[in-house]
Amino acid sequence: MPDSTLPVPRRLAYAVGHFLNDLCACMWFTYLLVYYHSVLSFRDTSAGLLLLVGQIADGVATPLVGYESDRTRGCGSYGRRKTWHLIGTVSVLVSFPFIFNPCVGCGVGTPQWVGLIYFMPFIIVFQFGWAATQISHLSLIPELVTCEHAKVELTAYRYAFTVMANITVYGVAWLLFHFQHAADPSVADHLSQLDIPVFRDLALIVLGIGAIFSLIFHLGTQESVQYRDETGEGHPLLPDLSSGTRPLLQWKHWFTEPSFYQVAALYMCTRLIVNLSQTYISMFLINSLLLPKKYIATIPLVIYVSGFVSSLAMKPASKHIGTTMTYCLGLVPILGFAVWVLLDLQMGIRVYGAAVLLGSGSAIILVMSLSMTANLIGDQTQSGAFVYGAMSFTDKVANGLAVMLIQGLYPCRTLVCCPECMWFYHVVMVTVTGGVALVAGFCLFTMIFWPIRIRRH
Repeated sequence: MPDSTLPVPRRLAYAVGHFLNDLCACMWFTYLLVYYHSVLSFRDTSAGLLLLVGQIADGVATPLVGYESDRTRGCGSYGRRKTWHLIGTVSVLVSFPFIFNPCVGCGVGTPQWVGLIYFMPFIIVFQFGWAATQISHLSLIPELVTCEHAKVELTAYRYAFTVMANITVYGVAWLLFHFQHAADPSVADHLSQLDIPVFRDLALIVLGIGAIFSLIFHLGTQESVQYRDETGEGHPLLPDLSSGTRPLLQWKHWFTEPSFYQVAALYMCTRLIVNLSQTYISMFLINSLLLPKKYIATIPLVIYVSGFVSSLAMKPASKHIGTTMTYCLGLVPILGFAVWVLLDLQMGIRVYGAAVLLGSGSAIILVMSLSMTANLIGDQTQSGAFVYGAMSFTDKVANGLAVMLIQGLYPCRTLVCCPECMWFYHVVMVTVTGGVALVAGFCLFTMIFWPIRIRRH
């Protein structure tokens, strides 16, 4: 049986299991477009296509990994979740370094489509590994603890390390840009091919750090090994005295649950806000606000420090007012950020204040949406990984299509940002935060009348 709560060392050991994923995801969403467009000189649509391929690969792999993770026993005496976590970790480690390195063997005259074909296999392997690690790690929450507040607490621990991972990436990026300028003051404040070593070193550093934390997770997290007969998923993986009165849901049964779609829609909106704002904040800073390139490290750093601070208040808040109202409170600073960006077209250093609002709101809604998913699964852990996979599928596909749509609407046809693109990224930041937050608010409103619960009898 899972515990109602976990000792602090076991909570910490579990929480660091997603650290490698968080480091890589931070680089993926924050720097992929700006790296391929401004450093490697890819066309905006080509850079967007690479991100779309990655999101679709992740979206397809996620439910498949979830399904397989639910039905397989794992490797020997190693738990099924930790087995898939290990597979994912190895896949990430062997593929990610190539994504932030120039095409091997390509030169100035090499057609751009050659570079696209070169990078796609590495991106697909990376996204498969990322999905396997994410789903197996999330699926452990309802298996390790049973109490709703304990699930929120474990999710908050997990998010605290997510914030620390992002702070690590942005802190190291700032140091690399700083040392680059100190070594050669003639290096311009705008991005160019001279910054290739910065992104290459950043990728290698975060992989080394992430590998250490993954090792800590595998050594410190104890997963119960479940033994099943050949009849498979319909049998309980955890002994439950109430199993005679509460039906066990197989993966296909979730499609008949209205709450499944409610939580999926809210999780998708949450990820659109968090991921798209992270993806386009760098473009907004250097193209719309015309700030030096060091700001693409310092502003995201402020966002995630703010998120870390706000995460400390999430457990007591959710305990007193519930996850739904806590999520609602998280939407307020996000809407405040959108209004600020809309009205203040020349904010300059005032962007630090706006970043605090975005960071605090994003942290709250992300943790609460994950907690709602864990609450939806409840004791149905035999198909829990499929639920997480399905949620992530909607998020990945929606993010990939949104990026392609935004890249397709990009008004400039040159690598250098034209006057129209300055206003363009203002509109993008307002839409992906304030616009999507309004849709999330509507999804949240439906939960007041139709609370999250399993209705199958």
